[in-house]
Amino acid sequence: METPVKSSLGFRAFLLFAALVFTALGLWQVQRLFWKLDLIARVDSRVHAEAIAPPANAEWLTIDGDAEYRHVTLAGTFDHSRETLVQAVTERGPGFWVVTPLTSEDGRTVLVNRGFVPLERRDPASRTEGQPQGEVNVSGLLRLTEPGGAFLRSNNPVAGNWYSRDVQAIGANKGLANLAPYFIDADATANPGGYPVGGLTVIQFRNSHLVYALTWFTLAIMSFAALVLIPRFLRKET
Repeated sequence: METPVKSSLGFRAFLLFAALVFTALGLWQVQRLFWKLDLIARVDSRVHAEAIAPPANAEWLTIDGDAEYRHVTLAGTFDHSRETLVQAVTERGPGFWVVTPLTSEDGRTVLVNRGFVPLERRDPASRTEGQPQGEVNVSGLLRLTEPGGAFLRSNNPVAGNWYSRDVQAIGANKGLANLAPYFIDADATANPGGYPVGGLTVIQFRNSHLVYALTWFTLAIMSFAALVLIPRFLRKET
């Protein structure tokens, strides 16, 4: 039969192990906190920096997360006949992103999320004023492709149901050549007729690492406290 002393030693060993694990988790969350703060600062600097040209063809294979939200500008011609409507919910309510291919003079094509239109403006015929012809200048934020679809909703190109801005899938569906692997979220520059409405990019990073760190450190302190108090309690009992 296990004695109270052995039982106490086993429990104390467990508390020590738990305290060390909780401390390690707390330190990990502190590291994550500083990483997230650095990420937010870097993204903010890109958003507010001077606009530059988007990555050229030679850079397409090496594009990564460090390029996202870069402030870019590009000149070219829109092909409104190949626009794609992607379902969206914004501060203006439900509707669609109008994603239109823009071809530059050097022959590369970039998808541009020109902005939001409400449900009643889904039909391009209801917003012909907002379809500029000829060369235009587009300024906005570079975004990485959103493959697959949204939560519990897969893109269905055949039916024309799009829930994410999947660059490769949209390009294949519309027969676009020399297509950049990213898209551009257009800025708030007003379009004739008022639609689409640009500049609605939401830049938000969840940052709960401090709360998590405090939780783990609290559990570690409680475990250490129990580790110290148990022997005193046992001595009183005896």
